[in-house]
Amino acid sequence: MTELKQEDLNNRLWAAADEMRKTMSADSYKDYLLGLVFYKNLSDKILYEVVDLIEDRKPESLEEAQKIYEREFVSENKEDLIEEIRHQFGCFIEPNFTFTKFSQQVNERSFMLADLAQAFRDIEHSQGHFYEGLFEDFDINSKDLGNTLSARNALISSVIRALSEIDFLKYDTDALGDAYEYLISRFASESGKKAGEFYTPKAVSQLLGRIVTDGQESKSGFTIYDPTMGSGSLLLQAKNYFKDTSKLCLTDKIQYFGQELKNQTYNLARMNMILHRVSAQQQHLRQGDTLGVDWPSDEPTNFDAVVMNPPYSQKYDAAPGLLTDPRFSPYEKLPPKSKADLAFLLHGFYHLKNTGTMGIVLPHGVLFRGSSEGTIRQKLLESGNIYAVIGLPPGIFFSTGIPTCILVLRKNHVARDVLFIDSSKDFRKEGPRNYLLPTHLDKIFKAYQERKNIDKYAYLASFEEIKNNDFNLNIPRYVDTTEEEEQIDLEAVFKELSDIGAEEKNAIEELNRYFQELGLSERL
Repeated sequence: MTELKQEDLNNRLWAAADEMRKTMSADSYKDYLLGLVFYKNLSDKILYEVVDLIEDRKPESLEEAQKIYEREFVSENKEDLIEEIRHQFGCFIEPNFTFTKFSQQVNERSFMLADLAQAFRDIEHSQGHFYEGLFEDFDINSKDLGNTLSARNALISSVIRALSEIDFLKYDTDALGDAYEYLISRFASESGKKAGEFYTPKAVSQLLGRIVTDGQESKSGFTIYDPTMGSGSLLLQAKNYFKDTSKLCLTDKIQYFGQELKNQTYNLARMNMILHRVSAQQQHLRQGDTLGVDWPSDEPTNFDAVVMNPPYSQKYDAAPGLLTDPRFSPYEKLPPKSKADLAFLLHGFYHLKNTGTMGIVLPHGVLFRGSSEGTIRQKLLESGNIYAVIGLPPGIFFSTGIPTCILVLRKNHVARDVLFIDSSKDFRKEGPRNYLLPTHLDKIFKAYQERKNIDKYAYLASFEEIKNNDFNLNIPRYVDTTEEEEQIDLEAVFKELSDIGAEEKNAIEELNRYFQELGLSERL
């Protein structure tokens, strides 16, 4: 799969929403485009599988596969075919409801949105609960699509027509998952502050993925948990970096656990997982309020890695009863009800294995704010739980321009020292936003791994130093990035001023002589 082809797929998918962009906001048309991309991929895979089952080959085209499917569906082998499709995909799509059939109907001007809605319902009501509610946010009656049924039909038809020109299965196996991530990032770019609900910039996801999988080599598998998973992008980075002891990527041995409050974003994460070829057996996703009700409560409740990019400084129900909750009780105080930052941190940390690593993105306030947050921070430091603090550049998130940091936590860090990295200047500016480049990520990760002092960039602070700073973790207290002012030689400055004065006096005298020669009175 060449980079050009990946870029081509990205651009063609993005262009499929051209008509919707004319009348809808990105936050609205996101659900329609991503839902149709997901459905097309599932439908196309089923068509290809039918041809493979019946004729043991790949079809020449989706149109050919559609004809074979329709022919076989009226044969005596129909029930066996249906059972096999359900076994492989966990659902079944009738020949009249495939994406290819809808595309043909669009060209014949016979497509009806009601059929698409029925196709979605059939998938959602498949055996088991894997697809349950997956298309809930694809509202065919929404006024966003048009004021009349005819207008809505025409708009969705335009997207189907554009997508039908792309054969996903002719691309590399990872291409569509990457393209889906690309679409999500583009939606985030256009959604502004709403992007914080579902998207973490890819560079930050990659950095967290590298950090929490660093040194995590196992042949028995790997578990990763994101209690505020958004679109699932942080979770999915694990498969790019987790290695077993033979250095072979074991993507099938990773178990993904995630929770998301908003139903719309929860369904987006589910689709994202499936398009990245994460099997049903590997997915453990749930919709719910992470701080309100602890989850998971069944085994395993502790994970090799925890990753989080929670909503910043969010209000939450800091009821006194939470002090009896094992997630918060060891810290004696609750984070303030107006700032849930450390509440999210404590929830994630509670579910971390003793040998695991946690990475969480938070605003800088958690590093130095006092009161209950100061008490919690002190207890974490006294227990040796804070392993590193990485200051990120400002303006790298779609949802906020404030500077943020990554806190890395561990449960087995006996030394209790903390590595501070100031990467606030590691970015490339493009328009109003800043971007972390691969070279920046390599620089940060190398400093994280080496864990040593780097002038004006990194500092390994002992526990005693941090204690003497009243457990304040504000990065400038430990990493001095100020540039020394150039020493000024005052004697040289005075001499230069004297020389300038003498030169000025000589110039004036010479000009006055010229005036006298011209018969003019002295002017200067």
